[in-house]
Amino acid sequence: MKATVTSMQTREIYEKHEKEFLAPYAQCSVASLGRQYPEDECTFRPCFYRDLGRIVHSTAFRLLEYKTQVFVNHEGDYYRTRLTHSLEVGQISRGMARILRVNEDLAQTIALAHDLGHAPFGHSGEEALNALMRDDGGFEHNTQSYRIVTELEERYPDFKGLNLSYEVREGLVKHTTDYDKPTKVEGFKDVGYPTIEAQIVNCADEIAFMNHDLDDGLHWGMLSIESLGEVPLWEETFNEMKNKYPNATERIHRCKTISGLIGKLIDDLQAESCKRISDMEIKTLDDVRNRGKCVVSLSDGMKRRTDEAKNFLFQNVYRHPEVVKMSKRGEMMIRDLFQAYSEDPKLMPEKFHDRVKTTGSKRHICDYIAGMTDRFAMDEHKKLFDGK
Repeated sequence: MKATVTSMQTREIYEKHEKEFLAPYAQCSVASLGRQYPEDECTFRPCFYRDLGRIVHSTAFRLLEYKTQVFVNHEGDYYRTRLTHSLEVGQISRGMARILRVNEDLAQTIALAHDLGHAPFGHSGEEALNALMRDDGGFEHNTQSYRIVTELEERYPDFKGLNLSYEVREGLVKHTTDYDKPTKVEGFKDVGYPTIEAQIVNCADEIAFMNHDLDDGLHWGMLSIESLGEVPLWEETFNEMKNKYPNATERIHRCKTISGLIGKLIDDLQAESCKRISDMEIKTLDDVRNRGKCVVSLSDGMKRRTDEAKNFLFQNVYRHPEVVKMSKRGEMMIRDLFQAYSEDPKLMPEKFHDRVKTTGSKRHICDYIAGMTDRFAMDEHKKLFDGK
């Protein structure tokens, strides 16, 4: 028998289910503050799930496959990229949203979009662009993510960008971790502290990168099981896995340790966040907006333990000579490309050099370079500078 629209899961039915199931402080789809440009609602998809599709099908999302997380993509197929990192953050975020009974679609959408604005060559690429743009507003990847979804993506006839819901855009603008310090975005309407869903993504980002950088560091040989004995949280979890699986190989112990660490952090995040929701008397979304600062958080004790692990990673992975060497090379290529395009904008695709000609702003050069993958930036540099 052919299904009819009335027998399917329509948007209205889904929105009703959200109201019945989600916690009273969750962000329901029907209560969204809306889009920049009016659009008819989708028959089947609530707004945040519709936004999820727009992110996944965007050009910027696809390009994350070839953008550096820590290790440059061409150095090996195993290492995480911005794309795999975003998928891991999305999975953790959706799971945490389910645990706290908040909006899973919103949390996952923010997670998949949170790194769209990253430049090639990781944080060193961002630092290079920020220095080059110092007199023109600087460069910060959260702001660039917002710029991508509101201006730079070209997929619709009636508006620039992706026309995402307010709460998704807010999650990008206010994304905060030890390595993310958001700046104020001109024209963005601030309505208080971000949703619990956005705060979940902040924490999921840190959980994901700490654990996958431990894993990649071991795989590349920068770290060893012996050296990680200096990290109490790792040592404790590794010994637990050895005792639980005494006949397993070291590789299995390593994989189970990474899994165990993620589980411990999620358990701690759940317990601490529930405690804060209770202590702060967060009962509604308005309560989150008015006084929900850091309502989603690891406990102080777990923060100290993860800080130990992050400091270890900083000294032994992020400052490893091979990583530093590649980072410096990436910075050099970005500076060279920026100078070349500044001197002759016609070296860029037509739409970018036309924008520079029209506005006189180097922001469009920055947009072009920030959108490059590592591999494309290296190829462009080779075309322009090899033999000079």
